Amino acid sequence: MSNVRIAALKAQLSEYLRKVRGGRTLVVLDRNTPIARIVPYDGEAPLEIQRATRKPAELRLPSRPKARTDSVAVLLQDRAAR
Repeated sequence: MSNVRIAALKAQLSEYLRKVRGGRTLVVLDRNTPIARIVPYDGEAPLEIQRATRKPAELRLPSRPKARTDSVAVLLQDRAAR
């Protein structure tokens, strides 16, 4: 089992996938925290394709959270203090 950081995995994806194809297991790290495991496909169960439940045009971005502070006021206050 090998550990790989996200940046390295993105930069050398083909190389790491060759290792997985060869039988190695990869643990993906985000700032030294394991977040995923990439394992070789064993071929026992067929891979299933899941269809989207909605069309992309029907999807909406999440609403922006409301700030608890007035950022402009904080910025102006900071600039005035200089």
